[in-house]
Amino acid sequence: MKRAFLAITAAALACAAAGAPAQPYPAKPVRVIVGFPPSSAADITARVVGQRLGAALGHPIVVENRPGAGSNIAADLSAKAAPDGYTLFTATVANAINATLYPRLPFDFARDFAPVALAAATPNVLVVHPSVPARSVEELIALAKRRPRQLTYASAGVGTVLHMSAELFKAMAGVDMVHVPFQGSPPAVTSVMAGEVMLMFAPSSTVIPHVASGRLRALAVTTSSRLASLPDLPTVAAAGLAGFETVLWMGFVAPAKTPEPIVARLNAEVGKALALPEVRQNFAAQGIETLGGTPADFAAYIREDIARWAKVIRSSGARAE
Repeated sequence: MKRAFLAITAAALACAAAGAPAQPYPAKPVRVIVGFPPSSAADITARVVGQRLGAALGHPIVVENRPGAGSNIAADLSAKAAPDGYTLFTATVANAINATLYPRLPFDFARDFAPVALAAATPNVLVVHPSVPARSVEELIALAKRRPRQLTYASAGVGTVLHMSAELFKAMAGVDMVHVPFQGSPPAVTSVMAGEVMLMFAPSSTVIPHVASGRLRALAVTTSSRLASLPDLPTVAAAGLAGFETVLWMGFVAPAKTPEPIVARLNAEVGKALALPEVRQNFAAQGIETLGGTPADFAAYIREDIARWAKVIRSSGARAE
């Protein structure tokens, strides 16, 4: 009798659970994993957008920095998270580069993530320590040719756009410089300011204050047009390397198989956050451009960028060190 009663009770509870409405999303904080340290462009994007996203969702956005391996550690962790909308990854151009640069990654960037929204982009700036005897791109190229493998350049890690910008520069200019990778752009910039490393391609959002203070000398910007916050700075293409162009983009992705309604909700809220005047002003002051678009737009952008960087990597001979 007791067994029968327990069986009936269990069945009733199961039916009740099955018939209960699903808890509306979101019901708890959302984690945003960043593959670079605090104060990096990816971190700035996650925190500025995350603050507004959390307010819209009614639950906090918790930013978790997991730097290392050109953001591959963070990407792998994110790809393997539950596809329930409670884990997002701040993807960057580094992930498009790594798709070719690292032949045996434990995840597939194009396959294992559901694009949510392309959020922002920032040009890179070629900067040198003030002691470097070069005040233009032409002078830097001439110096590097006179001193093969004597000039050192810092980056935010192997496979980052900062690393690959320098590799593209080396290939197009016909020079050889020594790579010194760091875990993120802030420590790399610090090393150049200290004179420990001679130069680097750095996110404008990270170096603009140091260029203004004279702790770094800016030679050129990597985009096809000049930077509003540094209007006197020429582009690398105009300064001697026609066709040179790189940009650091940031966007939000979720683990593959995250339900489409959740992806759509997140996309809409990120879009609203990016449209806020205070967000645009915050980003513009740091040389960051707000973007946006649909998940499908972002998916197409990722595919195109993977293909573009695959060509650069193969032609330059760059490889994971």
